[in-house]
Amino acid sequence: MPLRTKYAGAMTSPLGLTIVVVTYQRQSLLQLLLDSLAGLQIPPAHIVVVDNESSDETKKIVNALAARLDQTTVHYHPLEQNAGGAGGFSVGVEAALQLDAEWLWLMDDDVKVLPEATAILAPWLARAVANDTRVLQVGRRDVNGRDFYWQSDFNTAFGIPNPLSPARFKVGKKSHVINTMCFEGGIVHRSIVDEIGLPDARFFIYWDDTIYGYLASKHTKPILIDERLIQRTRSLNSIRIGRIRRLNETSDMTRYYIMRNRGYMAQYFKWNGDYQPVLFGIGTVITLAKEIIRLRLSDDRRYGLHQLLDGLRDSRPLMRDKTWKPMPTVGA
Repeated sequence: MPLRTKYAGAMTSPLGLTIVVVTYQRQSLLQLLLDSLAGLQIPPAHIVVVDNESSDETKKIVNALAARLDQTTVHYHPLEQNAGGAGGFSVGVEAALQLDAEWLWLMDDDVKVLPEATAILAPWLARAVANDTRVLQVGRRDVNGRDFYWQSDFNTAFGIPNPLSPARFKVGKKSHVINTMCFEGGIVHRSIVDEIGLPDARFFIYWDDTIYGYLASKHTKPILIDERLIQRTRSLNSIRIGRIRRLNETSDMTRYYIMRNRGYMAQYFKWNGDYQPVLFGIGTVITLAKEIIRLRLSDDRRYGLHQLLDGLRDSRPLMRDKTWKPMPTVGA
C-alpha cells in the first residue's frame, strides 16, 4: 500500500498542481530535486514520489521532505518490482488523479527546479484550458547551465524526432505548438489523462513520453514554452552534432528498449491511422544507425550492438500482434 506522509497546515495550492516524481537507485540526485521542490515560491498541493526500488533510504529522504513542508502533502509509493520510467509514471499519474490533481507536472529524478518556476507557470496554467493548450513542456538547462536542446517536433511518418526541429523560438514568440512530450518536465491537465489514459507501462523505458505527447496532440495543442524552469543534474558523455545538438551516452538496457518499443509505437500509429509501413521502416533503419553511432561512447560495443539487434528482433511480434489495444481511457 502507498504510504502517505503526515503534514502540518492546510493543503492549498492556487495552481491545483501535483508534482509526480519517479526515482530508481539515485538517492543523491533525488535529494537535489526534492530540495528544489521545497524551495518553490508557490508550493504544489501534492508531491507524489514513485520509488521503483522500494528503498528504505529513499523513504527516509521523502519523509524528511514532508517534515519540511506545511502547505504540501507528500505521498510515497514504493513498487515491489522495478516498472521502469513508463510504469512508474503510470502509477504516479493514477495516484495524482486520486488526489484530485488538476495539473500534473512529471519529473525524472535527475533534474532540479528553479525556485520561481511555479510563479512563472501560474499565468500559463491559468489560460491553458481556455486556449486548449492542456499540455505544456518547459525549457531546460543542462548540468552546466547551458540551454538544453530538445527535438520538439516528432515525425510520425518515420517515427523519429525531426532532426531539423528549431533550436530557438521565432522572434516575438514565447511558445510554439509541438506534437510530442518529455516526462522530464512535461505538464498535463487531468482532462487529457481522462481522454487518452495513463502512460503506457508496457514501454518500460523509452518512447513512452514521446507517444504520450503524440496521443495528447490528437486532443489538444501541446506547447513548448520559452521558460527554462528545470536544470538537469546528471552529467553525460556526449558526441557533438553541429553547434547545438549533442548525442548523449546511454545504457545497453536502454538500447534494447529503443528498438523494441518501436513495435508499440507502430501499433499506436496504426490505431490512429498514421502508420506508413515503408517510411516507418526507413525510420527504424535511421534509428538503428543513430544508435550504432552512439556506441562510440560505449565500453562494450559488441554487447551494445547485440542489445540493439535483440530489441529490433523483439519489436516485430509486437508490431504484428493483432490482439494489441492502446491504454484504456480513465474510467473506461
